[in-house]
Amino acid sequence: MNKFYTAVGRLQVKGRLQGTRCPQVVIGHQEYILDIQEMLLWSILNWRILEPDELQTHYEAKERETGFLSHRPMEECLNRLIQRGLVADGTGETAADALYDLLSELYIVPISESPLLRIVSFIKLTVFQRVPFSVTKKFFGRDKRSEDEKKVMRLANQMILSTAEIVKCFQQKTESFVSEEHMMDILYRDEYATSDNLAFMVRYFPECRPVVLSVANLYLRKQIIFERI
Repeated sequence: MNKFYTAVGRLQVKGRLQGTRCPQVVIGHQEYILDIQEMLLWSILNWRILEPDELQTHYEAKERETGFLSHRPMEECLNRLIQRGLVADGTGETAADALYDLLSELYIVPISESPLLRIVSFIKLTVFQRVPFSVTKKFFGRDKRSEDEKKVMRLANQMILSTAEIVKCFQQKTESFVSEEHMMDILYRDEYATSDNLAFMVRYFPECRPVVLSVANLYLRKQIIFERI
């Protein structure tokens, strides 16, 4: 049986506690405070999709790097993050099945592509924080996307859609929505389709594989984050 993990939400540093900056994970409008071990695990999984052995290896490396040790086993901490919705997991008989199980019900949120924001961030890192240009140019260079990835981003920039919903849009050859009602008609016009069973209904569509690969690649290249609604 194959299994994958990834992080959900976005990191936000908000205020200070006794002179220390307070990192939080935000999902939707909900803010979550994580302890050190939880934040360590979440950070390892952020913009990564890892198998259990890979996660264990990264975790042990972080323990050596930071000197942080917890009496709580990593598996117990990981299960708590999954229960809180801060980490997603997917299983399947094949790697493709496990990847679809992981991503199908996660919602896609593009990272801001505002040119002004990118320029300001670039200047802040390069000039004020003295991050080498050779490093920052890798993060702020224009992302080279396949046609399927471009289509995923066009859809995700219009509405908050799950991976399974994007598969349905591909199958319906839909690239834009007139309104939210139009979107709902595209996704759920079939009398049997619901938000609970859509992921099961579309998993064998021929459009499923290119969408899942596009979503995974965009995420690994830090172009999107995953949310829950």
